[in-house]
Amino acid sequence: MSLVRLKIKGISYSQTQNGAYALILNEVEGDRKLPIVIGAFEAQSIAIALEKEIKPPRPLTHDLFKNFADRFDIVVKQVIIHKLVDGVFYSSIICERDKIEEIIDARTSDAIALALRFNAPIFTYKTILDKAGIFLKFSTKDKDKDESDESIMVDEILQEGETVEIDSGTSEGYTEMTIEELNKELDKAVANEDYEKAAKLRDEISKRN
Repeated sequence: MSLVRLKIKGISYSQTQNGAYALILNEVEGDRKLPIVIGAFEAQSIAIALEKEIKPPRPLTHDLFKNFADRFDIVVKQVIIHKLVDGVFYSSIICERDKIEEIIDARTSDAIALALRFNAPIFTYKTILDKAGIFLKFSTKDKDKDESDESIMVDEILQEGETVEIDSGTSEGYTEMTIEELNKELDKAVANEDYEKAAKLRDEISKRN
């Protein structure tokens, strides 16, 4: 079976259902998206890995795994989403130590959080993408905005008819704050380990630089 390489499009969240997130993966050489429902902790861990400039004061679980693996010369070579059963995705982490490869079973959200930290590629099989891949309909109300600011409709990911959006990193009130105020809030959010807020603040700061 042929493998299809994926990249992370973004993390979407439900406006009406607390704690519901969807990780959106995009095929590298195509337009299909693969939405995967994940938990709040995994969404936070993936968001932190995507935001290179945010450094948690203490290592998160996936950071600890990375530190442990580095200490014992274990490298994550790639992640493969290899099975889809009853809406649940199953993944394998391909590791290497002393030129010996090992395959470790993992939840897809954990596997992707680790892939980001090891800069490892993410793959799935063409048959899975054919079955679960979708074409998202983008809003055209703000054509001049970046793609990350556009709303997306993900049918039946969380609930039928529910709308989720790519997090643009903008929250009400941040646009009125000065750079100095934003940096202070960012430091406070990181110290409090509120990484979701920290990611939004970091995005607002980046937009102004």
